[in-house]
Amino acid sequence: MVGAVLVHHDRIIGEGYHQVYGQAHAEVNCLESVSVEDKPLIQESTLYVSLEPCAHYGKTPPCADRIISEGIRQVVIGIRDPFLEVDGKGIEKLKNAGIDVETGVLEEECRRLNKRFFTFHEQKRPYVILKWAQTANGYISGKGTERLMISNSLTQRLVHQWRGEEAVILVGTRTALLDDPALTNRFGGTQPLRAVVDLDLKLPGSLKLLDGSHPTLIFNSQKEERSGNLNFLKVSGKNDLVREILEHLYALKKTSLLVEGGAALLGSFMQAGAWDEARVITNDALVVEEGTLAPILTDAERILGPDWVGDRIEFFKNNQCYS
Repeated sequence: MVGAVLVHHDRIIGEGYHQVYGQAHAEVNCLESVSVEDKPLIQESTLYVSLEPCAHYGKTPPCADRIISEGIRQVVIGIRDPFLEVDGKGIEKLKNAGIDVETGVLEEECRRLNKRFFTFHEQKRPYVILKWAQTANGYISGKGTERLMISNSLTQRLVHQWRGEEAVILVGTRTALLDDPALTNRFGGTQPLRAVVDLDLKLPGSLKLLDGSHPTLIFNSQKEERSGNLNFLKVSGKNDLVREILEHLYALKKTSLLVEGGAALLGSFMQAGAWDEARVITNDALVVEEGTLAPILTDAERILGPDWVGDRIEFFKNNQCYS
């Protein structure tokens, strides 16, 4: 998400944001929003933009060129763009045109706004979110093959919203087998890419994940092939599993990953230090005597989570994540 506003003597005369990938960027939408009456004021205005304007021809012409052609004399930039094709070149082009450029304004806030983008380009991997629901006494599932419904219906709707916000959703073999999840965003909006770990390809084709209705990745140790919507990606095994999964997703240009479990897969990401954020749902009214214990977060910073009804939802940030 990139936004821009054009300000003339403390009055906003234009605003815009990057609405659709491959279409007009925030700066262009901002300038196009200026009314006919205010267009003569553009040259006397200051442009504020959260991310460095691009300076190359990609899916759209360079935003820096448009800014220069409009005669804008001052530009305030939140944060430099880490994408190799930009990375300071937009700032340089504006300065060479005689424009007064200020950078680093609300830099951390701008970084958080585009945390997936920055992680992808700086660390060469998707932004990783771990998510699980647990009972009041810390169990993620019941005993044996018993399916334990922990979160309430409102929380489940929220989880579907989360799914629509991420590029890929991943579950492990046991979760796929016991829960038979569809891993879709049930309430409309963007559908994420589904993914499952099935090293020995033992999951039955009758599972919703393997029905071919949506594009799905199957991380396995047996073969590398594509069959309709099913894309089999080969990994060597358990020791480097997390690293290999992230490398595959980076190669596919996927900027974010939501890991929904189960406990073993979540634990693998935690052990590798390969996570950026965790979202933990706790049903304080539910206690079970036996089952699988939920992962335990250590050295994680608690950040603000959403206010919710019934279940307790906490967000955590990993300050020690690897690159």
